Amino acid sequence: MATTPQDEFSKVIDRIHKEASPVIDFSGTSPRREATLDEARQEFAQSISAIAHTLFSKKYGPLVGTVTESTVVAVLKDVEKNVYRAKGDITLVTQELLDRAMGSCKKK
Repeated sequence: MATTPQDEFSKVIDRIHKEASPVIDFSGTSPRREATLDEARQEFAQSISAIAHTLFSKKYGPLVGTVTESTVVAVLKDVEKNVYRAKGDITLVTQELLDRAMGSCKKK
């Protein structure tokens, strides 16, 4: 008994419906846990050190990547401390400016 193209098409459609559909999750949540700040800093430093090693290892030696990694980690920690301090300073300055602006409006 010969099968017609219509029968073949029906079989394909039936098979598609029977197979599990792919899971597509657009909710924004990832199954992987969120990286901590230390892990993100370390991974970023490793990436930069790999690039530095690739670019400069022949000229400056094989330790350029290791030195770069530790330097990047130290610089990032310093930047984080400075940003935290600057956030506090900006908050104080903004509050002082608002107090002065509101105080001058009340006097008028």
